[in-house]
Amino acid sequence: MDGVFDDEVEQTVTIDEYLKNVEAEELNADLVLGGDEGNECTYNMGYMKRQAIFSCLSCTPDGNAGVCTACSLSCHDGHEIVELWTKRNFRCDCGNSKFGENFCKIFAKKDVENAENSYNHNFKGLYCSCDRPYPDPDVEAQEEMIQCIMCEDWFHDEHLGLESSNEIPRDEEGEPFYEDFICKTCSAVCSFLTLYPKAIWASGGEDVATNSNAKDKDVLEDIPTACGFGKLENDICAKNSSQKDNATAGKASAVGESSGKNSGSNSPNQCTKDINLHTTCVLGVDVEVTSPVSEGKPLFLSKNWRDVLCRCEKCLDMYNQKQISYLLDKEDTIVEYEKMAKQKREEKLQQQEGAELSFFNKLGHIEKVEILNGIADFKDEFRSFVESFDKSKTITSSDVHQIFENLAKKRRRM
Repeated sequence: MDGVFDDEVEQTVTIDEYLKNVEAEELNADLVLGGDEGNECTYNMGYMKRQAIFSCLSCTPDGNAGVCTACSLSCHDGHEIVELWTKRNFRCDCGNSKFGENFCKIFAKKDVENAENSYNHNFKGLYCSCDRPYPDPDVEAQEEMIQCIMCEDWFHDEHLGLESSNEIPRDEEGEPFYEDFICKTCSAVCSFLTLYPKAIWASGGEDVATNSNAKDKDVLEDIPTACGFGKLENDICAKNSSQKDNATAGKASAVGESSGKNSGSNSPNQCTKDINLHTTCVLGVDVEVTSPVSEGKPLFLSKNWRDVLCRCEKCLDMYNQKQISYLLDKEDTIVEYEKMAKQKREEKLQQQEGAELSFFNKLGHIEKVEILNGIADFKDEFRSFVESFDKSKTITSSDVHQIFENLAKKRRRM
């Protein structure tokens, strides 16, 4: 409170504004941390689908290790920490061989290394193809960056490989008009995406303005889904063998049948309850043979584009070989991660309210009366202060302290 009501700051803040700011900051923290309160090391949870990760440059200046939220707070307090937002398929490194003699204070028994972890220059506090830190000390106005869903690096608009930043799909208010972004380097790995209908690509410029009314609609409604043709509703594919849909699918022919198999933690969400449903390839071609050569340009993908990706046996094998099967997993997305975080936050608030009510109900009659009288005394004292205070002046920290001193004096006289 002292920082908010500091005389030297000369900043006016209403109580309502202050409470809203606190709530917004707590929500942002929960979204980044995925609802993780940082009480336990996540090592025992294995390679987590997605979690908040931090790099400690004090312990690992080479940027070859990452730690979970709890370890960043308990084991690396006061160190030079880099916040990496989230990383997929990562296991906490804290205290393993990369940290020398420094052990994890929360859970010390860990493997020498986590072989499946991936690291990039982000772990050194550097981002984009320009290899600059964020925030950049040499830049006055910090520019927002875009994250690639594959390498998970962050890029400045001017380093995306576009002729102009106007090519980035945005709506009339400048907000992103795309769901996911793939950088120009990673686009070479998934050039097969260019074989899909144009509806999976986010539009920009004039197209955005023209189609603004469809922003909240499923732009992939009429293109082939992962299990055949037709629109995707309630995660169940409705087959439609009409000539119109066949034409939209590029006159797909059968090249394989779905194996219905799972590919570990990155297994795709099946769009039918029958996992043994035999399907044809959505593309109708051998993607390994016909995938066009990448032009080295970034890709901007529209809403629900993952639902359209083919899940036939050949395509599943291709995803596994390229190690990109996570593209089939909706839970891999930041949207799902933040949705989970919001659910955890709501549950936590409900538990807190329930705990407070339970605590109050367990008190005896005298204790309950004391609490209620204390609340009433505070309201009266605060009301008296507001009524007598000069509205042309700013409430300072000393004013707030005076309120509580007056309350203490009253309590002592009772």
